[in-house]
This record gives sequence, C-alpha cells and structure tokens, in this order.
Amino acid sequence: MAGRDDEFRRTEVKDTADMAWAQELLDHLRPSGRDVRRLVNWLAHTVQGTASLQDEAGTLLAGPRMPLDKDLVADIIAGRIATAAWEEQGRHLRLVRVELPQPAAAGVLAVARTTPFDRRAFDTVTHTAQVVELLLRARETTEARRRLARATSDLRLAILQLLMVEDTVAARRVAAGLWPGLLDTDMACVYVLEGTPEERDRLAEECLVATRERALVVRCPAMDEHVIVVMPGEAAGEALRSLIDRNPGTFLGGSVPQSLARTATAYGQAVSALAVARFRPDKAAVYAERTHPERLMDPGALRDWTGHVLRPLDTLPHHTRAELLATTRLGLEFTAVNAAKVLGVSRNTVRARMERVEALLRTDFSDLTVRAVAHLALNTQVGLAETPPEPVGARPARLADLLAGTAVRSWAHDLLGRLDPNARDLRRTLRTWIGAGGNSERAAQMLGMHPQTVREHVRSAEPVLERRLLAAGSDLYEVVLAHLAVGDLEPPVLDRTKPGHPDSSVHG
Repeated sequence: MAGRDDEFRRTEVKDTADMAWAQELLDHLRPSGRDVRRLVNWLAHTVQGTASLQDEAGTLLAGPRMPLDKDLVADIIAGRIATAAWEEQGRHLRLVRVELPQPAAAGVLAVARTTPFDRRAFDTVTHTAQVVELLLRARETTEARRRLARATSDLRLAILQLLMVEDTVAARRVAAGLWPGLLDTDMACVYVLEGTPEERDRLAEECLVATRERALVVRCPAMDEHVIVVMPGEAAGEALRSLIDRNPGTFLGGSVPQSLARTATAYGQAVSALAVARFRPDKAAVYAERTHPERLMDPGALRDWTGHVLRPLDTLPHHTRAELLATTRLGLEFTAVNAAKVLGVSRNTVRARMERVEALLRTDFSDLTVRAVAHLALNTQVGLAETPPEPVGARPARLADLLAGTAVRSWAHDLLGRLDPNARDLRRTLRTWIGAGGNSERAAQMLGMHPQTVREHVRSAEPVLERRLLAAGSDLYEVVLAHLAVGDLEPPVLDRTKPGHPDSSVHG
C-alpha cells in the first residue's frame, strides 16, 4: 500500500556507530568518485536490495529495470508527492523524486528490498537521492563547459584552415565575432610547440594564458603532440619561450613574420625550426633567414616564368583556382594525409585536387624535380597579385635561365660542396636518391647498397646541409634546385604537350 513519507524528511541519526554508510556516501562526491551509476550500485549493495534511476520518459539512467506503478511514478515526476513507499508480494519499495538537469524535468530513484525499510535504510536512500542530484548538476555543468571548450577549439581550427588556403577575408570575419581584433594585422608569426599528446590540452591552455588570448591557439589536427600559435608580430615568442622552462620535454619552433596569406608558408617554417629546436640546449629555434635560391634569381624573369607555368589554371573560377593552388602547396610541403588534416578535408580530396593540377600543368608530381619546380612556382605565385601581360615578341623565361645566374650557381656549388669532404660520398647518394624520387629501395638498387644505408647517408647529409631531407618540404626542394643549378640532375619537363611552353619538350 502506497503512502506519503514527507514526515520522514527531517531525520536525526543518533547512533554514530552506524554512520559508516554516510562516510561512504560522501566519498562519492570526491572528484575521483563522481559516477551516478556507481553510486546507485553502491546504494543497492548498502541497503541489501535493488536500486535504479530513471527519467520522466522512463529511460533508465542507472541500475536494472524495475516494475513500478506508472500512476505513482507520474505523481512523483509531476511533483505532487516527493516520496512514496509500498509493499507487495513480499517486496518493499521506496521511490524518491530526483531533480534532473534541463531539459529533463525530474527522475525517480527506486529502491526495492525483501525486508522492510528501517530508519538506517530510509536515511541512506534519502541522502543518496540528494547526492545523485548534486552529481547530475555537476556533470551537466562540466559537460556544458566541455562542449563550449570543444566548440571554441573547433572554431579556432576553422580559422586556421581558412588562413591555410589564403582566405584571409573569411578568416577575419569568423574571428571578429568572438575575438575582435585578433586578425587585424597584415603580418603574423606562426609558432609550433611540441610536447606529449597527454599534456597537449594543458599546454594549449597555457599558451592562451601566456599570450593573453591575443593569439590564435590551435591543437594541430595532424600531429597529436603539436600546438599551433598564430600571433601578430613577434611578441608571442618570448611569452611562449617561458612555457618551455615550466614544461620539461617541450620544444618551440617559430617562423619569421609573414603575411596572413602566407600562413601555410609560416607554418612550414615553424615546423622546420622545431626540428632544429630538438637539438638546442634552450629547446627553441626561429626559422633561419638563410639565402633561398628564389631570392638570387632575376625577379622579372621569375615572375614571368611563374606566370607561364601556372597559366593553365587561369581559366578556372577564382575560388576554384585559389583552392587548388593552396591545397597543392600544402600537399607538396607535407604528406597528403597531414595536409588533409590541416585543411579539414579527406586525403582523397587532397589527392584529387593535386591530380587536377597535375593534369592542367600536364606534368607528374611523382618526380621530385617536378615537385621542387612546382613548389618554386607556387610559392612565388603567393606574392603576385596578377601576372602582367607578356610584352609582345618577348621570349618566355625558362627554368634554365633562372638557374643559370651566377648568384644561383655560386649558392648551389657552395651548398652541395659541403658534402664533398665526406668519405662516404654522400653527394652521390643524395643525387641518386633524388633522381629515384626519394625512394630508398630504388636508389639502393642503382647504387648497389642496402636501402638502410641510403637512408643513413641522406640522414647524415641533413646536419651538413642544415636542411631536412627525409621529410618532404621546402628544405628538400631547395637541395633539389641546387642539384639542377649545378647540372647534377636533368631539368624536369613541364607541360610536355604544349608547343611554345618555355620548359616543354615540344617547341613551336
């Protein structure tokens, strides 16, 4: 028979020797014990019965399903009564109303046992219901904070992805809503911090504090150990360096200032600097402004050549052209998988876009020399607003012309000459490896050595040349251009079928 138990809400427990259950109940409020399911199981064990928790729709939140009087449950859910008890067929039941977080209205904590509820069992049920409410509110608050943090993190990533494809207008528009003034700049530096995947969330929060939330802080979608920071100017460098001292095993790489449209380039520089930082005592490095081959080329000829190489893409709509160029630039700088993660698309999408560019340029990106030359054109194109019309009667600039300059050839001889003193003939191995498309097995067959030996030779050349070679990117492509400039490699054939193209094998 059901009855109201409101008069038992005020309880006075005088037997302190029988309060062990109260201490156990309090333990469920500790951070390590906040689990509603475990609490309901504990209640069932403590009262030597069965316990369950369900919401107003009858959805089971904890414990096993129990047969309950629907009308009585409805009265409790509606708030007409707070608790109820009855006995039937040797089973004693007690129901207690539990307030649930929105959008739910309320729930019912039901407890059944084969013996009547004594004062101790009743107190245990009543106080457990109160703890259940506290845990559910705390969980809802925690989940709300987590959802907000996740949404903010996703928004930061979206802004970075827009910057990576040079859509600075959209990036500023998205950022302005939550972080006014964040991208009100023409120049920015990119930093990459490397820690451990387990500590990355904490490291990202520390970056936000260190930069006073005036930087774009993003958990790298491609590398679980990395946090990417984009900040106007170079002010973030010192602030981020302070984190290294407080976080053992953390490294920092930074770019030189770049325009927002060159965020992808700056990111590549930061990753390159990070590789250097791992071997430095202070565990930090900024990308060295060494001499790059494109800076030694005739600017007018380089601009003219770039316009010719990329002209097949000029027939595309502006948005499509920009998307293809940005994706290909990242795809050449990193692996297709990592480029896809950074851009927020599938790797098949990255490959499809790059294949489309290959088809339009009528070339083959599996050739390392082609990749290096395409990389040169794509990165030169970033700084060009529009390619001016070619003067009538002017001879198109050729890659050979760009590489034949005295300054370029001198730079190339100096760079590769660093390898000559090594008795293992690293220069020959490197040249063969590049000619084999960076494939160690194929290069090993050509050299008559083990593939592991080839990789060791290439790895040994990295500190001598001060460039990463085993990972695709700007460092490797500079070394390829150096080989082309000194004549150690044959120049690639671009747009094989187009007569009159400056680097075509078909001449009109």
